[in-house]
Amino acid sequence: MSRFFTSESVTEGHPDKVCDMIADSILDELLCADKNARSAVECCAAYNTLFMTGEVTANAKVNYEKTAREVIHKIGYDFGGFAYDKCRIIELIHGQSADIALGVDNSKEKKEGGGENDLLGAGDQGMMFGYACRETQELMPLPIMLAHKLAEKLTEVRKKGKLKYLRPDGKTQVTVEYDGRKPVRVDTIVVSTQHTEEVAQEKIAEDIKKYVIGAVVPKNLLDDNTKYYINPTGKFVIGGPEGDSGLTGRKIVVDTYGGRCPHGGGSFSGKDPTKVDRSATYMARYICKNMVAAGLAEEMELQVAYAIGVAHPVSVFVDSFGTGLFSDEFLAEIVKHEFDLRPSAIISELGLRRPIYAQTAAYGHFGRKNLPWEQTDRVKALKKYLKEV
Repeated sequence: MSRFFTSESVTEGHPDKVCDMIADSILDELLCADKNARSAVECCAAYNTLFMTGEVTANAKVNYEKTAREVIHKIGYDFGGFAYDKCRIIELIHGQSADIALGVDNSKEKKEGGGENDLLGAGDQGMMFGYACRETQELMPLPIMLAHKLAEKLTEVRKKGKLKYLRPDGKTQVTVEYDGRKPVRVDTIVVSTQHTEEVAQEKIAEDIKKYVIGAVVPKNLLDDNTKYYINPTGKFVIGGPEGDSGLTGRKIVVDTYGGRCPHGGGSFSGKDPTKVDRSATYMARYICKNMVAAGLAEEMELQVAYAIGVAHPVSVFVDSFGTGLFSDEFLAEIVKHEFDLRPSAIISELGLRRPIYAQTAAYGHFGRKNLPWEQTDRVKALKKYLKEV
């Protein structure tokens, strides 16, 4: 039976992503100077103004305004009211709450005599999700991977001067038709891209089909019934923060799995790894990817939940959608036995106290190369369970 699933992505010039990239670039600057820096920076961009707020505790001095202007310039906003050298920047950043730090720096388990990995308690309560499947070589859902690659290509042809009339803001969306759980074709592609005033929409549609869609989407997934909507409103000159306000953490579904699995609610950008919103979600992806790559399931969703100030998770839940070699309950036991889900252990396992975050701010946090939570270095150890089948 056919069914359809859709995911979207946005370019780094989208107003929400501008904010994410600034927040993560500030985090990277902090970690360069102090690997133990605490950060929870948020940004809001509207018309000609950027507002930066949040909490930072670090033995480091970072010029937040300078970093923000460099990011805006790198993205490509050298024109209009939000130009990197013209926009107004308001900064209101202060230290982390002492009440929050009390639980993070000295967990419940540490107070009761725990070891080194019990030192950090979870920075907040919440539930985090991970996911992996065999639809793509990245072990990600096909719709979100195609949407991300289209958005990346849209930015690439702009920055390399291939399509000089393009501007930074843009969005992509891909609908994939499935036969049961198997993706069989691309049904619909939507691309909306900011552009200069003088270019004709017919020219944009022709170029986007040739240089973006044609370069990204495998031809065997396209057919005569595939539908294309390129700048469907007919015009997209006013974009970025001048066209719509932007906010850190507002594209959490774009950041993860394109809606394929639930999201716990917490966003990533601007947060240091003591925030389990970020670090535990990365760990959950790492676990799912290794479990699927090891052949323990064809598809796997993992939920991990925490209480503020407590190191150990309060629950671990697995759903393999009927594809697991073992029961979901046993798969959850494997997770708890093979992976340490305490915040200190996660940070150590994945090496998260490094300036690696700005690169994640656009085009998704998962399915990317050279990120520690995307490695499949636990596969060999996990394959021992295959002997029990």
